[in-house]
Amino acid sequence: MRHLINILDLTTEEIDQLVRTACDIIDNPVKYRDICRYKKLATLFFEPSTRTRLSFEAAMLELGGSVLGFSEASSSSASKGESVADTVKVVSAYADIIAMRHPKEGAPMVAATKSDVPIINAGDGGHYHPTQTLTDLLTIAREKGTFENLTIGLCGDLKFGRTVHSLIAAMSRYTGVKFVLISPVELKLPGYVKADYIKSKGIPYEQTTSLEAALPSLDVLYMTRVQRERFFNEEDYLRLKDSYVLTPEKMQLAKKDMIVLHPLPRVNEISTAVDDDPRAAYFRQAKNGKYIRMALILKLLEEI
Repeated sequence: MRHLINILDLTTEEIDQLVRTACDIIDNPVKYRDICRYKKLATLFFEPSTRTRLSFEAAMLELGGSVLGFSEASSSSASKGESVADTVKVVSAYADIIAMRHPKEGAPMVAATKSDVPIINAGDGGHYHPTQTLTDLLTIAREKGTFENLTIGLCGDLKFGRTVHSLIAAMSRYTGVKFVLISPVELKLPGYVKADYIKSKGIPYEQTTSLEAALPSLDVLYMTRVQRERFFNEEDYLRLKDSYVLTPEKMQLAKKDMIVLHPLPRVNEISTAVDDDPRAAYFRQAKNGKYIRMALILKLLEEI
């Protein structure tokens, strides 16, 4: 039985397999329509989510399976004091696979030690978000045709951004990659992420506070919102929330084939005027999330 807690739980060969399967699902949806008939996915979301939860549900339904679960902790027995371990132990008796989001780092790992079915980490605090990273990778593969020799700019909240940490971990395994880290000083990439995935592998990187200075060199720009829910101080959030706003004027500085990604939801960091730019890939990225999660469910249920 396999779980997915961290993107590094998957080898690059397994990621390539998942990308191929997702592309086949896109091209041949009827082929996959009933593979998970009579299988059940439980979505245990102790923290609010729109895209991740609904894409998991859509993924299982399109595979012919069914879905049960809850969308906030207050509608579960967690509100009565039940532990994550007990919740998961019970739910694993009702479902064939579990997707779980929790505000506390490490909660899905605890769940994996108690579950009788595969656990998928759908986000744990500021720690990991591996299925968002798979979504990012599928989008990069479809838009750029490769994971190699790319300059990737990561902009915004690099301190608390679990999607950023997971993407850096994943992309650090491919050759010719360079990172440009764009953030306010207060939200710079944590030292352990830089040490574990960039410095230890000798990957070239730059740190800057200027989005405009970084744009001309980028093949991929990964924008993130400043996450209000991760701040202890409202004043700090208000001061930093609009540090970067991508506009059509700034897009003129970028390469003609650069793509813009965003894990969503966005707040103010990408102007809606950018949406019509063909380089704006974030809504295509959101759609890709359903297909890669279909592929992952199939893999963990050993259907492929």
